[in-house]
Amino acid sequence: MKLQLKSLNLDNENYIVIGVSAGPDSMALLHYLKEHINSKIICAHINHNVRKESAKEEKFLEDYCLNNNIIFEKMKIEKYSGKNFEAEAREKRYNFYFEVLKKYHCKYLFLAHHGDDLIETVLMKIARGSNLEGYAGIKKLSLFKNKYYIVRPLLNYTKKDILNYLENNNVKYYIDKSNKDTAYTRNRYRKYILPFLKKEDVNIHKKFLKYSETLLEYDNYIKKETKNIVDNIYKKNMLNITEFNKLEKFMKKNILYCILNSLYNNVSNIVTEKHVNNIIKLIDSNNSNGSLNLPKKMKILKQYDYLIFKEHENEKNYDYKIELKQNNTINNHVIEIINNADNDGNNICRINSKDIKLPLYIRNKKDGDFIEVLGLNGKKKVKEIFIEKKIPTKDRNSYPILVDSNDNILWVPNLKKSKFNKKKEEKYDIILKYYEREDEINE
Repeated sequence: MKLQLKSLNLDNENYIVIGVSAGPDSMALLHYLKEHINSKIICAHINHNVRKESAKEEKFLEDYCLNNNIIFEKMKIEKYSGKNFEAEAREKRYNFYFEVLKKYHCKYLFLAHHGDDLIETVLMKIARGSNLEGYAGIKKLSLFKNKYYIVRPLLNYTKKDILNYLENNNVKYYIDKSNKDTAYTRNRYRKYILPFLKKEDVNIHKKFLKYSETLLEYDNYIKKETKNIVDNIYKKNMLNITEFNKLEKFMKKNILYCILNSLYNNVSNIVTEKHVNNIIKLIDSNNSNGSLNLPKKMKILKQYDYLIFKEHENEKNYDYKIELKQNNTINNHVIEIINNADNDGNNICRINSKDIKLPLYIRNKKDGDFIEVLGLNGKKKVKEIFIEKKIPTKDRNSYPILVDSNDNILWVPNLKKSKFNKKKEEKYDIILKYYEREDEINE
């Protein structure tokens, strides 16, 4: 077994980190790197604390590192939430690796995934559904936390190759019996499908590796093209639906994967084809407004011509009634009392205090609200005004409305004026101005 490591320039690295479980794969990698590189090795071990043998394996590995001048870093997982063991264990494992990398200022994390693992991962991705990068399975070199690199130098070799190496070099290792438990999806692929493929072609792992590398080449090119489009139609967490719908279906999906992967910091196993298809359904629906919940408290809002990606917020109570002061701010909405104004648009309200009952208040919308519209000689529901003016559903309950002490609606700021509003040349003693304070949508 000979690993290709020259391109990494490890001679320039003071430390490297290796994720080691004490199983055959990681012990083979640890032994090989110990024998072939000059960098100081940090062995990062996680005691998952689900098997009685875990403590024994941890002690064996600690002694091995002590005897071979290897730095030993360990973590014990005390408890799990019980929702998804495999996903939770993986998240805790990689968080631990990240902390070790930071501690020693390392650039590379070495993991012992091999050719059989690649076959299993590719098949699982195909069965589950993914994007082009996902279907490629496991990368030999991948970026981690936008700063570090994960290196998997054993992908050219099979489990059999690794066991032969261990035997030839007299390296001790432990077998995790849970790896044969068919309650886990990967183990079923390992037990029932992998032997069949290897019987058909003993070097099937090389075919899968070639398949993986080819897909990644195409994926890298598509990503560059996708990024150029995303930069034009997705800004401040808002996707322009009109421009998005001009694209081919293939590119639409890639754009959504690109956005979601960015929001989830490229953490794998979060974004699936199902999520992307549901987003497209939301976009294609005839409803002007809608929403969709995604994993990790992410929420997508459809608001007319835009799709907004943001963290899910708890429901808020928008009931309020505030007496009008010199300067009033509700969320991003600002209403000011001013001395004069040149224009007569919907953002300016002029009122004669003799026509209404003071004091004035600002409140939120209530069911059944209507306004006697200036120049209409009739009433109009505030709800209809919001729909016509394309006010997003999530903003309607908190939108400020000006009323007098009799609860007559005098003004729906920036949208509609009531019959109580005066023109510039008429008699009035109160002038109000509305504007929206500019804030980021995602706070």
